This record gives sequence, C-alpha cells and structure tokens, in this order.
Amino acid sequence: MEFSIKNGNPEKQRNACVIVGVFESRKLSSAATAIDRASDGYLSSILRRGDMEGKAGTTLLLHNVPGTLCDRVLLVGLGKEREFREREYRQAVQASIKALDGRGAGDVASFLAELPVKKRDLAWRIEQMVELTMASIYRFSHPNCKKTDERRGVSKLVINVPQRNELKLGDAALKRGLAIAKGVRLARDLGNLPGNICTPTYLAEQAQGLAKEYGLKVEVLERSEMEKLGMGSLLSVSRGSRQPPKFIVLQYLRGKAAQKPLVLIGKGITFDAGGISLKPAAEMDEMKYDMCGAASVLGTLKAAAEMDLALNLVVIIPTCENLPDGDANKPGDIVTSMSGQTIEVLNTDAEGRLILCDAMTYAERFEPEAVVDVATLTGACVIALGHHASGLFGNDDGLVKELANAGDEAFDRAWPMPLWDDYQEQLKSNFADIANIGGRAAGSVTAACFLSRFAKKYDWAHLDIAGTAWVSGKEKGATGRPVPLLSHFLLQRGKK
Repeated sequence: MEFSIKNGNPEKQRNACVIVGVFESRKLSSAATAIDRASDGYLSSILRRGDMEGKAGTTLLLHNVPGTLCDRVLLVGLGKEREFREREYRQAVQASIKALDGRGAGDVASFLAELPVKKRDLAWRIEQMVELTMASIYRFSHPNCKKTDERRGVSKLVINVPQRNELKLGDAALKRGLAIAKGVRLARDLGNLPGNICTPTYLAEQAQGLAKEYGLKVEVLERSEMEKLGMGSLLSVSRGSRQPPKFIVLQYLRGKAAQKPLVLIGKGITFDAGGISLKPAAEMDEMKYDMCGAASVLGTLKAAAEMDLALNLVVIIPTCENLPDGDANKPGDIVTSMSGQTIEVLNTDAEGRLILCDAMTYAERFEPEAVVDVATLTGACVIALGHHASGLFGNDDGLVKELANAGDEAFDRAWPMPLWDDYQEQLKSNFADIANIGGRAAGSVTAACFLSRFAKKYDWAHLDIAGTAWVSGKEKGATGRPVPLLSHFLLQRGKK
C-alpha cells in the first residue's frame, strides 16, 4: 500500500477515484461542492433525484463526472453535520475503502481528511485515515495457512490537505500512522496464527527476527534458566504441554543512558485449553488468541522502532501453552512464585496471572520508570465492558490517567476500573499466601488485585484486553489492539 500527502483541487485530480463527503440532508462538503461547481451541478442533480441522502456510512460511486479529470467520484455519507465527530469520521473512512474493495479503482485521492472533526486536528485525521485504511485492506496470510485470494482494491492513497503549508505536518502524521499500522499488522498476524504454528518457540523466533531487523538486544530464557530464577508459578502452567516454555526479553535502548526504561509485559499463552479446569468445547479454537498480549507488545515495539522514538523500552513475554496432562497443574496445588509468594491454584484456567506474576518480578531488575502488562486475562472484563473498551487498572493514578488519555487520542479506548484493597479479601487462602482466583464476583478486578501483589516496587498498570483483542463471528480475527494505545503512550513518554 502506497500513501502520499498532497494539496490540490478535487476536480483536477487524475486518479482512478476521488473520495468526497456528503452530509445529511444532501449537503455537500467543501470538496464535493468544488466538484459540483466544476460539473455544472451534476452532483446536486444526482442527490435531488434521491440516489443518496448522506446518511453515515453510505456510499455512491459515480463514473465520468463532467468537469473532472478522474475516472470516478465516490460520495460518502457523513451523517448530520452537527453530530460529525470521531466515530462518524472513522466510519466514513472505513466505508470509503470498503466501497472500493474488489473494484478497479486502485489509485485513490481522498478529501475526507479535510473535514473538521471537533477537538481533532489535521494530524489526527491523517493518522486515523492511514491506520483505518491499512486495517480495512488487511488480509491474513501465512505459507502454512489458506492462501489469500488476490483482490483488487485501493493500492495507492493520496490524502489531500487543505493548505500547502500543511504538507510537512501531513507527512509527519503519515509516517506516524504507518508505523502504528505496521505494528498493528504484526500483532494481527501473530494473533491469527493457529496454535500449532504459533508456539512459544515461534514467538521467540519472531522476537529474534525483530531484534535483528531493528538492532535490539534480545534474550530467550529456557526452562532450566527459569528454574534457576525460581519461576515456579510460570513453569507450573507449562507442565501440561509438550511445547517448551520461553521467557523472551527484548531491549530497545534509544533514550539517554541514565533514563530508566519503560517495561511492557505481554501474556503469551499460545493456546489455552484451561488445563485440568478444561474449557467448554464451543469456541475453544479462539483460545489461540490468548497470546494477543504478547502479540500487542511486539507490535508496539515495532511501531516504536519505526518511529525511532527516543526512549528506553524493555519488552518481556512469558510464553507457554496451558493444556491438560497427567503432570499438569491440579486445582488445589500450591506453587511458589519468583517473588517467594506461594499461590494456591484453585482454577487452572486462571493461568495468565500465574505467568505474568513471575514476569513482573523479573521486571524489577530493570528499575523501571513504569510497567504496563497487557493480557487477555478475564471473561469477566468482557461482561463488564463488552468489546469496545479494554479494562485499565493500576497502582498509580497518574499512570492510569496517562494510558486512558493515550487510548482516547488513538481511539483505542480503555476504561479505568477500581483496584481497592477491599477486593483483596477475596483472594485469601487457608493454605498459601494468595489464591489465584477470588470467586465469580468482580473477576476482572480480583485478577488485577492478584497482579498488584507483585508490583510493589514500581508504578504499574494492567490492561485487560479479553474483550478487544479479537472479534468473533463472520469477521473473526485479531484486532491488533491495544497497539495504537500503547504507541501513543510511548509517543508522549518520548517527548518528556
């Protein structure tokens, strides 16, 4: 996919298609008005006949519009002008790319970024257009999986800006959007792979490939090394699998030598059958997505490297499978974490927190500025927030607010949740320091409370992405979230 920034008149574009907007009720945007003027009222006459009302997300493709140099003009419905905000803008961009899918209009000029969006500047609109376009044309492809059919559609997109003096700003936003989109693509590709391909070893190989591509430091700890470190909690989860566990550590060091690093930890359960506490068979195939936390931190690392952010970043990925076996964790087992805290395993399907807690203890050696863990941790978070927002927890209000603001800026939103000591009571155990579950009530909160026990030595936040990391049904697939949120978080930190 090729992108460029340009300043020009819509009627003078020689592209295969020019995209302009129409508000309800049949009100032309400024770019559409320019084409209508050049075509002697052709667009107005089409609208008067009732072919389009301008409702949000609707489209109308016109050929050979008089007075224009392009082959086609795509009209995109924007909804009511007074209600045109982020959601409507994103909807218009997605609808425009979808409308050209499978058609011969590969070379496209879009004038949608010129549309004013309340509280959002031109840079935001360009970045969003790039990310949404890349997401819309995404097709999963892997040599060992079904071959993706070659499909015609948008292959070159010119994003028009209103003024020539905005070209430099537009180029910077374009570069940023492309970097984040590449990170999202990596996360989606890894998430969509089946568990028999994307094993812990495969994830480690991908991390090593990233390190080679961007000049990063990488270390992959094997089982024996984890045993020496006392990672009994993590290793207990891997006991039911024939795939060896891996502990991946990547270091991106482009900040000042004295600058403390940020640490991102991604849950890497490459397949989660639930262990002895076996999950129901229905939709268990989707448990290949239980490594989307790992995929998202690798995607964020790629985005940071593409943007050449001036900061120090450590990415940690504890990865293994959670399967039933004669040697697997059993309900009632007690394991000892790297921190020395003992854990009563009441449910082997609450395994994510068991691998994350050892990674969080390991993170202490970097004396981090802040730690953010990302995990498809609880079904309870899906019940609480649905599939629109990720759950956000933390032991530092400033860090939580910073991540929430980054999510708002990226339109990859997260919602702050409570982490009160009151909930810790649910994790009491008669036989160990802590139980790995706290009962059905407030399941996402007690999971975060469990993790907080291992984050006493640094500022920490937890993103529960169980509801946002993938979609089910006809459009089933990984989303790449929260790569945009984390990328904007790093962007802001890089400016400090």
